[in-house]
Amino acid sequence: MNLKESIFSKIIRGELPCYKIDEDDMSLSFLTLQAIQLGHSLVVPKIEIDHWFDLPQDYHLAVMNHAQKIAPAIKQATGATRIATTMIGLEVHHAHYHLLPIWSMDDLQFAKAKQYSEQENVKMLERIKSYL
Repeated sequence: MNLKESIFSKIIRGELPCYKIDEDDMSLSFLTLQAIQLGHSLVVPKIEIDHWFDLPQDYHLAVMNHAQKIAPAIKQATGATRIATTMIGLEVHHAHYHLLPIWSMDDLQFAKAKQYSEQENVKMLERIKSYL
């Protein structure tokens, strides 16, 4: 095992559980455990690349297409005004795209992130999937 391997690589391989929304050959989406809002999700490429700008173009496009597919479902499931996006990359060294349900700019405060209960996450996951 690579000592620098990310937690996302373990999730992709199924070694760690996740609240999986959707997946294709090149990307995976799931609810994040440290969520700013319930429904805060991540889309990750299925290759471990630290910086998003180092992603091969086909993986970058796959992540963007995947995000575009699930964002409307997150919006409907949460009732959010918008689904904000960001790629920060400081917390996990594996390129990932945040999809954040927001109602105002104040909702974009990562310091407010918290863990929701399993029951809340499962219910939200089911709601999001019902809109796909």
